Amino acid sequence: MKILATDLDRTLLPNGSWPPDPGAIDLFNELTEKHGVLVVYVTGRNLVLTENAIKEYGVRYPDILCSDVGTSIRKYKDGEWKFDDGWVEHVKRESPKWDAMAIRDAVTGIDGMREQESEHQNQFKQSYYVKHDKKDQVLQKVDELVKAKFDEVIVYSFDSQDGKGLLDFLPASATKQTALEYVAEEFDTAKKDVVFCGDSGNDIFPLTAGFSGVLVKNADDQLVEKVKKAMNQNPDLKVYFAKGDSNGLKGYYTSGVIEGAYFYGVFD
Repeated sequence: MKILATDLDRTLLPNGSWPPDPGAIDLFNELTEKHGVLVVYVTGRNLVLTENAIKEYGVRYPDILCSDVGTSIRKYKDGEWKFDDGWVEHVKRESPKWDAMAIRDAVTGIDGMREQESEHQNQFKQSYYVKHDKKDQVLQKVDELVKAKFDEVIVYSFDSQDGKGLLDFLPASATKQTALEYVAEEFDTAKKDVVFCGDSGNDIFPLTAGFSGVLVKNADDQLVEKVKKAMNQNPDLKVYFAKGDSNGLKGYYTSGVIEGAYFYGVFD
């Protein structure tokens, strides 16, 4: 099974400040269909925002959606979404100390962060906006109050378009990485045969977990540094950095995804 997994915002979707290639999304849709690829979107967006992106940008529906930073998994078939209840049971079993409300109580009142809207929360995701210039103080305080108490991971990323820091508390068993591992196992596909494409902070886990990674050309500089550092520490990691010299494409967004897919042989 060929599995091509990708983040959405500023990875597959051309919604950054770099110039996209006209027709790149149509080409992505055509190639993934032609080559029988299992397409997985692994995104911080929830279901509604994912549907909005599909309508706005014209990207195809995925076969599988790992949304809400990997905390929810759905399959799309015959025009309908089907929620993966097995994933919920898996997370509860693997992260028994997870407690979103306890985390919420613990971090209430920390200066420089505020809770995100209710549609961005779920049973496995507690999320906040952070003043980026205060992130060091915020993250230090968060570590003091939360770290290692709730089977959690703490993921910080920066939205360069909005200038917002984004802080997610997730069960350690429900991240972009573990959701994609769950999908790969279901389809009996080795991690090295799963291509994952990303661009920003919360993509660090799947990019350094043993999948065949792709960084689009517009990837965040801090993420590039972290990935290169991880590759130096672990020479077995495979990550391709889109260059923009393939098939007449510049390597930004969708074009970088296509370039990386060609590099790994997803598209013959």
